[in-house]
Amino acid sequence: MCRNIKTLFNFEPPATELEIRDASLQFVRKLSGFNVPSKANEAAFDRAVEDVAAAARTLIHSLVTTAEPRDREIEAARARARSAARFPTRP
Repeated sequence: MCRNIKTLFNFEPPATELEIRDASLQFVRKLSGFNVPSKANEAAFDRAVEDVAAAARTLIHSLVTTAEPRDREIEAARARARSAARFPTRP
């Protein structure tokens, strides 16, 4: 799976439309192999992004959980810590 696609469910505040669209764009890029589609494929590519975003939106709004919502700032700090441990800076 593409590392740039982030979990969007069960966060406080909830995922924004931009986050859903960005994840959908990354997913379609991964599936198609195109970072930027040609003019001939642009309409199909854009339609796929919108379809995936609609499906993601439906999924996120349909899921239920008893877990407490995760805090975006805490999760971002954890991700930065993992990244720092994985890619230490050199003096």
